[in-house]
Parts: sequence; C-alpha cells; structure tokens
Amino acid sequence: MGETEQRPTAGSRLGAQENAGISTLEHGQKPPMTPPGKLISIKIQMLDDTQETFDVPQRAPGKVLHDAVCNHLNLLEGDYFGLEFPDHKKMMVWLDLLKPVMKQIRRPKHVVVKFVVKFFPPDHAQLQEELTRYLFALQVKQDLAQGRLTCNDTSTALLISHIVQSEIGDFDETIDREHLAKNKYIPQQEALEDKIMEFHRNHMGQTPAESDFQLLEIARRLEMYGIRLHPAKDREGTKINLAVANTGILVFQGHTKINAFNWAKVRKLSFKRKRFLIKLRPDVNSSFQDTLEFLMASRDFCKSFWKICVEHHAFFRLFEEPKPKPKPVLFSRGSSFRFSGRTQKQVLDYVKEGGHKKVQFERKHSKIHSIRSLTAQPSEQHSEVPKQSSSFAFGDDSDAAAVQSCRQGKELKASTEDTGQRRSPSLKKSPKESRKVDGAVVSTVEEEEEATKDRMQQNRPQSQQPSTGSLTGSPHLSELSINSQGGPSVANMSLSPNLSPDAKQSSPLISPLLNDPSCIRTDDEEEVKRKRFPTEKAYFIAKEVATTERTYLKDLEVITSWFQSAVGKEDCMPETLKNLIFSNFEPLHKFHTGFLKEIEQRLALWEGRSNAHIKGDYQRIGDVMLKNIQSMKQLTVHLWKHNEVLMELENGIKNSRKLETFCRDFELQKVCYLPLNTFLLRPLHRLMHYKQIMERLCKHYPPNHIDFRDSRAALAEISEMVAQLHGHMIKMENFQKLHELKKDLIGIDNLVIPGREFIRLGSLSKLSGKGLQQRMFFLFNDILLYTSRGLTASNQFKVHGHLPLYGMTIEESEEEWGVPHCLTLRGQNQSIIVAASTRAEMDKWTEDIQMAIDLAEKSSGPAPELLASSPPDNKSPDETPVDQESEDDLSASRTSLERQSPHRGNTTVHVCWHRNTSVSMIDFSIAVENQLSGNLLRKFKNSNGWQKLWVVFTNFCMFFYKSHQDNHPLASLPLLGYSLTIPSESENIHKDYVFKLHFKSHVYYFRAESEYTFERWMEVIRSATSSASRTRALSHKESHAY
Repeated sequence: MGETEQRPTAGSRLGAQENAGISTLEHGQKPPMTPPGKLISIKIQMLDDTQETFDVPQRAPGKVLHDAVCNHLNLLEGDYFGLEFPDHKKMMVWLDLLKPVMKQIRRPKHVVVKFVVKFFPPDHAQLQEELTRYLFALQVKQDLAQGRLTCNDTSTALLISHIVQSEIGDFDETIDREHLAKNKYIPQQEALEDKIMEFHRNHMGQTPAESDFQLLEIARRLEMYGIRLHPAKDREGTKINLAVANTGILVFQGHTKINAFNWAKVRKLSFKRKRFLIKLRPDVNSSFQDTLEFLMASRDFCKSFWKICVEHHAFFRLFEEPKPKPKPVLFSRGSSFRFSGRTQKQVLDYVKEGGHKKVQFERKHSKIHSIRSLTAQPSEQHSEVPKQSSSFAFGDDSDAAAVQSCRQGKELKASTEDTGQRRSPSLKKSPKESRKVDGAVVSTVEEEEEATKDRMQQNRPQSQQPSTGSLTGSPHLSELSINSQGGPSVANMSLSPNLSPDAKQSSPLISPLLNDPSCIRTDDEEEVKRKRFPTEKAYFIAKEVATTERTYLKDLEVITSWFQSAVGKEDCMPETLKNLIFSNFEPLHKFHTGFLKEIEQRLALWEGRSNAHIKGDYQRIGDVMLKNIQSMKQLTVHLWKHNEVLMELENGIKNSRKLETFCRDFELQKVCYLPLNTFLLRPLHRLMHYKQIMERLCKHYPPNHIDFRDSRAALAEISEMVAQLHGHMIKMENFQKLHELKKDLIGIDNLVIPGREFIRLGSLSKLSGKGLQQRMFFLFNDILLYTSRGLTASNQFKVHGHLPLYGMTIEESEEEWGVPHCLTLRGQNQSIIVAASTRAEMDKWTEDIQMAIDLAEKSSGPAPELLASSPPDNKSPDETPVDQESEDDLSASRTSLERQSPHRGNTTVHVCWHRNTSVSMIDFSIAVENQLSGNLLRKFKNSNGWQKLWVVFTNFCMFFYKSHQDNHPLASLPLLGYSLTIPSESENIHKDYVFKLHFKSHVYYFRAESEYTFERWMEVIRSATSSASRTRALSHKESHAY
C-alpha cells in the first residue's frame, strides 16, 4: 500500500481540488514534513461501521494519521473529531496529535482505532457542513445503540423516527415494519415500534439533511448528549461520575446530573496521582478559594480525564491554539501536555471564509441518497444547475440548503459512475445537491459554477445519469430557491432556511431552464437586436413601465386569481372578509390589465421593427401615462380600504385556526413567492413606482419636447395621489412588518400592539458563560428582544429575553471584555454584552438603539409587561445560558414538530442570521421603492455562455424566471451581504453594461441591454447591498405607529 499522501481520495477521483480542510495551521504556514521511514498500517473504524486502512510512517505524529482520515473523508471540520483506541491496559484513550503514533499504538496489527466525535458544540447550527452533521447524527445513532445516550421513551422514539426518515424516506407502514425488524437502534426496540412509526408519519417529505438537523436539535437538549462518564468518588467516598462538556465539568450520580462547574468559575485543573483537583475562582460572597477533590480508579484514569478537560477548555474557550511552553533547563515540573489543533473559533472562521471546494458524499445506510452542498456535478455535460421538478436555484449558500427527498417507489442511482472503486462506502461521491427554501427545492449558483468548472477540467462528454432521490444541502440558509416547471410535487410542502432544509419535491437533475438552447443568447443576436430597436433613454424608461407593470399584474393575480380560487375551495373565510378583499382588488386587476395592453401597444409602435428610424407621435409614453393615471384616481376609494383589508385579514387569522392554517398553506404555493400580506400592499407601492418613473422621464425631456407637457401633468397627478396615501402606507408597512416578524418568533404572543414600531433586526453575538453565542436581536421603539433558533419545524426564533428601552444606557466596552465591536446594554433590571460582526454594524446598532432610547424617554410608550410570554433567559454573562433544556422542555416543544408547520427559511430574518448582518425599517421602506423587472443575461465565473432570464428584484432579493409569462419564480437570490461592482479588465468579460455580484468566493455577472437599464439595476441592487443611514432615514420617512 502506498503512502498516505499519494493515496487517491474520494475527491481526487472526481477531479476535485485537494483541500487541507482539517489542517490546524494558520494561513501561510506549511504543514510539518512527514517523517520518512518504514510504514505501519493502522485500521480505522469509521462512524458508519466501515473499516479503512491507512499507512503512516512509524515516526509520524498522531496529527498525520488524523489528517489522513479527514482528507480521505474530504472533511473540512475535522477538528470536532478524534481517534480513540484501547491502550495496553485496555483503557480507551484519545490519540495524542503531537506524539508519534508508534509510541501510542504499540501493536497496530491488533488494534482498531475508532474515528468518533470528540467535541460536541453547544449548538449544532455551528456545524457548517452537511457532512459534519451527518457524522454527528451517526454518532448519536451509535450512542443510542450503546446505551450511552439515555432518555425517556418518547424522546428515544422521536430520535429513531428521524433516523428512519433519513434512511428510508417518507412513512410507509409495511416498509417501516420491515426496516425496524432488520435494524435494531436500541435494545428492546419492539416496545417502541408503534411510537416510532407514529412519529415517522409526521415527517412526511423531510429530507435526510433535515432529519440530521432535527435529530441533533433534539439530541443536544438531552442531558446525556455528548457525555462520556468517568467513574470517581467524592471526598465522602460516594460513587459518582465525572464528565466534561463545552460548558465545563459536570458531576453525575448514575445518569443524573447533580452539579456543574462552568469554565468561567474554574481557575485551575490539576491531578496528583489518583486525585483530580478543581480549583474554583473565589465566590463573590467569600474571600477564600475553594478546591474540590475527586478520587479516580488510577493515575492513568485521572491523567486521561485531566487531558480531556484541558482539550475541551482550549477548544471551546480559547481564540487560538495555545503556544507551547519553553522546556525547562534542568527539571520539568508537571505534565507538558497541551491542546494541539484549531479552536472552535478558528474552525468556524476557516469554514465561513469559504474558498474550499466542497465534495459530495453518500449516506451508507440511506436509501435516500444525499449530496454535499455546493458541489460539482461531473455527470452533467450540458447543464449548469441541477434540474428540479418544482424548484431550482441560482444562488450561493454559505449557509446551507435543504434536501429533497424522493420516494415514488423507486431507487435512483448516484450520477457519478466514473468514480472508480470507492474507499469508504459512506463517502462515495454522489450527485450535486439541491436546496429547498421557503417551499422550493434549491440548488445554488455556486453549484452551477462548480459544475461548469468540473466540466471544463474533464473536457470530455458524459452521458446524463439518473438523479439521486435526495438532493441535500445544509439545513441553513440557501441562497436560491428554484422551482422548475413540470414533474410531480410532494403534497406536503413546507418552507425552509438553508437558507434550513424544508419543503421537498422529487425531481431529476437537469434543469429545463438551463438546457433549453433558446436560453443562450449569442453575441450576433445581441448586435442585431441593438440595431433593430430604439436606443434613446425615453424608450427604455417606457419599457421599464411595461416590464414592472407585468410583474405588478402578476402580483395582483396572486390575490384575485390564485388566492380567490383557493378560498373558494375551502370554507374557512367569512363572506364579509371575502367580499372586502376581492371587491377591492378585482377592479384594480381589471384596470391594470387594460393599462398594460396600452403600454405594450405603444412600445410595439415605438419599436417599429422595420421603421424604427422614423420618429412620430407613437415615440412617447407621457400621454398614455397621463390618461391612465387620471383614470386611476377613480380607484382611490379601493386603495383607501387596503388598510382595512390588511387588518381584517390579520384579525381573521388571529381568531380562526382554520383560516390561519389555510393562509399558511397558501404561502407554501410557488406563486406566493412573498409573504401573503405583502401582496396586499402592492397597489400602494405601485403608485410610488409610477411617481419615480415619471420623475426620471421629466428630468430626461427638455421643456420643448413633444412629450414633456403630458409627462409633467402625469407626474403632478400621481404625486398628488402619493401625497394623500403616503401616511396611510407608512402605517400599513409597519403593521405588516410587525405581523411578519410575529410569524418568525415564538415566546411572544402580542408583538403587534398599538404604538409599537419596528426599527431594526439583525444578528449579534451575546456574551455569556459559554463565550460569544449568536443571537437574533429585534429592536422596537419600546423594547429590545433577543432570540435564538428554536426547536421548531418552522425554524422560528425563540425569544430568550427582553430589555425595556426606558432607562437603558449603551456604551462601547471593547477594552473591558476584550471582544471587538462590543457594546454593553444596561437596562434597569438587567445588562447584556453584545458584539457586532463589523464596526459598521456596531455603529448602525448604536445609532438606532440610542435613537430608540431617546424616543422611549420622551414618550409613555407600551410597557414591557405587554409581552405575553415571559422570556426564559434573563441571565448575566457568567450564568449558564439556556441552551441546555430538559426533556420536559423537549416534550413541550414537540407539538410544533408534529404539526409540521411551514418552514420559514428564506425570510429576511433568516438571511440576516446566516449572513451575520442587519436591516432596518428604513432599509425595508427603501427596498419597497427600489423594485425592478426585466430581462438580464447571466454568467458564472467559470462558464462561457450567457443565459437570458426574466428577473424581478424586490424585498432584497432577485427572483429568476424563464420568461415574464411564468406564474412563479424558478429561483431566488437574497442579496444582503453581497458586493456590487463592475468587472475589472483582468476578468476578461469584454462586454458592455455588465455588473458583478460577489459574496465571499462566489461571483456572478449580469448583463443589461442598455446603459439606462444597466444604471437602473445598479441603483436598485445597491439599495439591497448597502444599508441606509439613519440621517437618510429621518428625511426619508416620518415616524410612524399603526
């Protein structure tokens, strides 16, 4: 067997770049040279129970073997894992990464080393890679089987149901019974089989990646999750068990935790012979230091446990690997052992930076194949993204994606048949994953980009292969949701993040959008088009009226056609509410249908085809706009009632569980690409768009132009309408936003109260006993809420605490806490320390919080007691956060899992969570004004051709369609966090009107048809990629309250 460095990995067989994903070195450092010499063979047992043999030099340190295993698995987050083996005394110990392997494993031929999880993070959402979560799920499965993870029968059945869902897919009683008969997940499993199947029935449509995510979400709340017990005795001789976790050192009696010593309270850990000593920091109320002593079975047991504690403390608490101590000249005192490897913070930073090509993997035990996110698709020669029967995506995902599960009674093969003989059955390359977000299966732009790159590297044709039954990604934020037309769809669709895995649909792997030859536009066609059509700016302004009107009409049809049709089939809405909604929207739809026809007829005359060079009365748009805006004034009576429509619908939802379920299910339909209540505001938003368009047209025309007089009159008419309805619209926007946020939060029932105004939401890190932990903050004019991702199938955020703004002070505290961009918020009853991701983010939060405090001081706003549910977390930074919850908490939240409420994974809240940014109400208001539709050509960094797509920009997001006639988007790309630039000469684009979107390592180019449309796209996208300042806010919007 050859050397480890020459051994082909699963990635190299598919042409993937080699990654040093598990390297513990800082950037720029070189890995240590592998010592030459005789090779020894080490057998490694993987988490999927397969065995692999690795050859390493005798003098090689343990790190060489650990790196070889992680490289073989293509595992980026290998630092969470370790190698465990029995020493000469049959005691299980961890392989020391600094000592030579041969000195630790004395008889390698007779020893099987186990590759297992070593460090269990407090939140599995910190695991960035789907493969990592899959391996963690295998560890949970193994711990259940071995009796190490103990819990009550209900929790056990729920855990196993998620394992079964990931292995065989959706519930089928016959298949379930056969599978449970053949696979024993726990001893005496027969007694729980009915309960397992009952839970499994509720996971319909759940994908393998989502099953892993939910499995870990449940497991991490169990008291014994990630716990390895070490027998000991206290000073009184009572038998106890010690364990170490991310939070500190735990004391158990049997399997019941009786004490915990948080790392923040521990001053020193040491051992002396068989005695394990914990020196605590002085208590606030006493002047002496307390030292606790525990007696273990032997010195070796004691030292082994001490080492594990040192490693856990360093991994979870330090920012970087501790430096080695200088060797003493004469005598050494104490152990020289130190933690070797990256800390958790370094791992998170390393993976989030991106730039490493991610690879596919296969689930050994699963009939539902899973694909690693953002991977290449070598088997697809003619497509750039996987084809989805209900959705496909252009979008990146630094965060994650959902998986698609396919039952249909057939097993589908992985699409890479040229991978050669695989080394590990669990890690065979499989096709590229798709993502699912907000009810849509999602594959990302990055995937298309990687696929193109792989095809260029292979430079040889390949036939299309059948798709896998499951297209998976990480259950975090997915950038693009894709909905391709055709193909069966799963009945139970649910919204997702990736951005967490959610709705599922079975689909093949090639997108008709990207395989259709008509999608590719040649340069010759472009030149012909430019010569045949008008080029003046007024024409493109008129064309913008037509393109945005098409989108507006489609949005009205969501209410007047799709929603009305769905309501007619269900007896869930009172007749009065039906009449109120549809009687006010149908006249608008009828009017704008005629309006669009007039605009399109005028454009057809303007374009003229054969006589575009002849100027005439038809080469203007002001007269059409004036006529229709004057007619539109007669519809103002309907616009004034939209506030009543919105409030009555929300009240109906509040009072009727049936109507709430109906509206929630309607939002899962592909046509409802935005929150339902957003469509109710569209008519008011459209008036602002007319005003902006007419302002641009009047600014362009000279006073003596034939169209100037009509254009100026149309501008005066629409400005009057906007002025009358502006305050009305501001109140509706705030009301709509409060209700939209309410859907994303649990733990607060009456978020929407008179006088409450939304100001900003975003991701901040909260300093607690565990260190910095990501939290989602929501700022209102009277209160600041902080939340975390809760255990719900809908990926809602659970309220952990709140701070009333009245009497609050805010101050920078970077020096005090040693944390960059750190703020201390001091309330009357509680203080918290938070840190922003950047200085700019900190300034935004400081400005908005200070403004909100000033407003609270000047007004007698709503009291914080109006929060219906008391948030559970009111702890200081030194106290243990509420991340550990009992099985009672787990049972209490299980109802939401059983209801299978829709996933809300692509909302702005989730995008901010995964992109670590924030948005304000001002940003939302500006986004409303900056909406645009039209055709764009799109190109990836590593692709050659340009693809023509119909693009709609709204709500900080680009939605992609094959044509403007489509009823629903094929994909969506949230733009928060992206950079917008113009390509440089070195990028070899050599085309006019091209702009570039860039996020981390992902680059996409879009090409407009004219200078005007190019500038318009740059303008509106810039509004989504950069937040507005508070100064602009005050001039842009007046203070409002519903």
